Amino acid sequence: MNNNNKNTELLGESVPIVELRAIIKQVAPTDVTVLITGESGVGKEVVAKEIHLQSKRSNMPFITVNCGAIPEGIIESELFGHVKGSFTGAVESRKGYFEAASGGTIFLDEIGELPLQVQVKFLRVIENGEYMKVGGAKTEKVNVRIIAATNKNLEQLIASNSFREDLYYRLRSINIYILPLRERKVDIKILFDHFLEQFTSRNSVIFKGITDEAMDFIMNYSWPGNIRQLKNFTESLITLYNEKKIELADVLKQLNISKQENYLPAQLNGYERQDERQLLFGALFELKKDIMDIKHQLNSIEDNKLSAVPEKGFFLSDERIDNISFDEFEQELLTYYYNKYQGNINRIADKLKISNRTLYRKFKLYGLKNGKAY
Repeated sequence: MNNNNKNTELLGESVPIVELRAIIKQVAPTDVTVLITGESGVGKEVVAKEIHLQSKRSNMPFITVNCGAIPEGIIESELFGHVKGSFTGAVESRKGYFEAASGGTIFLDEIGELPLQVQVKFLRVIENGEYMKVGGAKTEKVNVRIIAATNKNLEQLIASNSFREDLYYRLRSINIYILPLRERKVDIKILFDHFLEQFTSRNSVIFKGITDEAMDFIMNYSWPGNIRQLKNFTESLITLYNEKKIELADVLKQLNISKQENYLPAQLNGYERQDERQLLFGALFELKKDIMDIKHQLNSIEDNKLSAVPEKGFFLSDERIDNISFDEFEQELLTYYYNKYQGNINRIADKLKISNRTLYRKFKLYGLKNGKAY
């Protein structure tokens, strides 16, 4: 169980994180129940704390409960409290987490681990703010905001009869999904720098720098353990290599990756790695599908020709797509996205799933500035 933490911060500049901050700003002032979903380590507790800190309850308790870490036999007592003598070992009455969070927010992490018999009582708390202590004879009232989180598929748990469907729909009044770190690579450098600064300041460690090659690998790694893994990795890396400039070999060694795996478009820790060419041609494939959809819609207007499509945008004829060289396509694609996002490097990098450094290098290569040659 954790209490208030006023120092939490939702870091990142990717489009999903910017949108997430906007959602939090809308949701926080209300008392609506929130369900936060996403892979382990993506920062669900950070989002819950942000909601609390931006709410009218910010000066009241914020209580975190890890439902998966409490033994099934005592979780009801931990949540709702118990009265003296209610079971062996209950030598005195005890408050539960809900009572401790009164007036504030309770964050129930790993809600999918909550036993079925406790789910019934939890549902009652959500619906009318009432619960009963273990061994108690009277109904207690509590005024608390509920935020829950899980990395499990609750719909699958419902299908296997291990999670109540009515509780699921009451929980997800607002469902906030947090993308994994590998899908918002723009944020990796920001988080790495943040963890680096935190660790070196706290431990009086001198950071002697990192090579571009090593940083590029960090930014393009899949991070299956998400932000939690990145934080642990950063602290371990600085601890072990603080007497020198960190190189790619140090990063690979810390991640237990052989040099042969470096940048190969192969399976890495369960996630498929793709190089720049694959990513860019993937973008081309999606754009081509969009073009075909538009052509189909315009079929009755102009005999299936693209001349009716506004010039603004990224449109290539089928013949052009089939014969264009990679460099020519890359230049056209990057120019298109530079114009579309008004030169916002972070948004372009996020869209194409490549690093900012790679984009800067390619803009220089093709003589692009604000979408025009210079």
